[in-house]
Amino acid sequence: MADTPQRFTDADAMAQEIFDRVGGRVRLALPLGLGKPVTLVNALTRAAMQDRSLHLSIFTALTLQRPSPQEDMEKRFLDPAADRLFGQYPPLLYADMIQGDGLPDNIEVSEFFFQAGSWLGCDYAQRHYISANYTHARDVLIAQRPNVLSQLLVQRDDRFSLSCNTDISSDLFAFRARGEMDFIAVGEVNDDLPFMGGPATIGTGEIAMLLDPPERFDLFSAPRRPVSHAQHAMGLHVSRLVRDGGTLQIGIGAIGDAVAQALLLRDRGALDPVWQDAPFPLSGDNTAPFEQGLYAVTEMLVGGLLALFESGVIRREVDGAAIHAGFFVEARDMYERLRAMPPEQRGRIAMMPVSFTNALYGDEAAKRAARVHARFVNGAMQASLLGDVMSDSAKPGQVVSGVGGQFNFFEQAFALEDGRAIVTLPATRESGGAVTSNVVWQLPLTTVPRHMRDMVVTEYGLADLRGQTDEEVIRRMICIADSRFQDRLVKEAQDAGKLARGWRVPEAHRNNTPEALRGWLAGHGDALPDFPFGTDFTEIEKLLLPALSRLGNAAASKRALVALVWAGFTAPAHPNEGAAMARMGFDERPSLGEPLQARALRGALRRS
Repeated sequence: MADTPQRFTDADAMAQEIFDRVGGRVRLALPLGLGKPVTLVNALTRAAMQDRSLHLSIFTALTLQRPSPQEDMEKRFLDPAADRLFGQYPPLLYADMIQGDGLPDNIEVSEFFFQAGSWLGCDYAQRHYISANYTHARDVLIAQRPNVLSQLLVQRDDRFSLSCNTDISSDLFAFRARGEMDFIAVGEVNDDLPFMGGPATIGTGEIAMLLDPPERFDLFSAPRRPVSHAQHAMGLHVSRLVRDGGTLQIGIGAIGDAVAQALLLRDRGALDPVWQDAPFPLSGDNTAPFEQGLYAVTEMLVGGLLALFESGVIRREVDGAAIHAGFFVEARDMYERLRAMPPEQRGRIAMMPVSFTNALYGDEAAKRAARVHARFVNGAMQASLLGDVMSDSAKPGQVVSGVGGQFNFFEQAFALEDGRAIVTLPATRESGGAVTSNVVWQLPLTTVPRHMRDMVVTEYGLADLRGQTDEEVIRRMICIADSRFQDRLVKEAQDAGKLARGWRVPEAHRNNTPEALRGWLAGHGDALPDFPFGTDFTEIEKLLLPALSRLGNAAASKRALVALVWAGFTAPAHPNEGAAMARMGFDERPSLGEPLQARALRGALRRS
């Protein structure tokens, strides 16, 4: 390897040099998420499109894409705000072709994890999906004998940082150093990435070629979604299970924000009024502020964990780090906060391979000593009465996202003393104007099997399932289900011979309703805001989000849609209705001749 990489400013010239270096067949190891060198990958794709004698095979995950709204209301909301919300992130050419006319025969793309919902209904992506635990994805990749590794990098003096993606890349560089792999590493510079030190750093001699493009693209920004009452309630329940001095992992999305916010409030001693108002039975007795603090070991560094770190809740150190993480992709303000941190503070966040964060293998004694009282918190889409969980797919077998590291953390929870895996699950979902239960008798697909069942949390409480009989598991799951569906669930379990005929839902769990939930949390809005860690949405956009969600859910039901249109005529106007309608490109004032979709939106706003 040369002491310094060969530098390019022309991506197409660099792509041609890469193909020449490997004999025209590139087997590309490409990191998931934020770390993709988009300019270079697009140049490699163009080269293969223009010369069909070349072959490009890409193994990756989490191809980030700005949404491409198809419906008129989506376009009205997203198009004016897309650059602000997502950054001027360029599209990946291979993704555009997969969504369009398809890839040519000399280009192949396989992913082991999808951006949630992005490839539903896409035959090519669904057929080429590889189902693998995150810790096993590395070995699946190695089996494909990659000859090029390409990544977005940030440089400081004579060092590069892998920054947002040490997850698999760190191990690949280590294997190459030991002579166990042979590939050329190429990179693209982007100074908007924070320079993460320690294990994330590599010498300039590790990189064969480097693209320093004249124009650097904006990093992808993942807008934070509002935290619902149900999610805040789940966060509050989870916060009572986290032991001071323990270990924490939380996943992506609004539920992660909810858990982090509840832990921050707990540390400030601000939750007593919330607990006193709770209409549902509470579990867990960990409610005091944190004296020792927490240590975080997580595959993904999410904004909620960073907020806990900045506030001092996460402060227990292991080998000089309070957080060990494998990758990150978040809202742009998190990248800015990491870049602005004093180096000594940022150095307490150590980016590691997922072989470290997601598994106990390798230096197991030290990991066991560090990961005391571990709580691994991840979301799911459905759970059965027998305790198995569906998180990655939907009927009829379409992959929504992927297994990722969820099962890895279940394995750790069972292997560690006092380790627990906590699944958060909204009790219901609404689609097409109909509400259905997410607690069901049986699942169409399983991500975590019933023999690994542990803890399930809905907005209505906790079901501690580990080590329980099937009948007791069923009872506990029914007790955290929405009360509108409990009787049917009881009947299904009894008809299957798994629940005693005389069992009835205890009265303490008969009030699991959205009305009771709203009554509990509506008075605590200052402590439990929709966006506890900020947002790029404007105030009017924040108002529109629940109204558009209500409108979207009603779209498939003629009765629900008519009800919204009627509310648009008869209900009192929302105080900010005019500004909201103008933001969507409609007239501020209602008129008899306005489109029905505009009138339905007014109705959704008036029902907010």
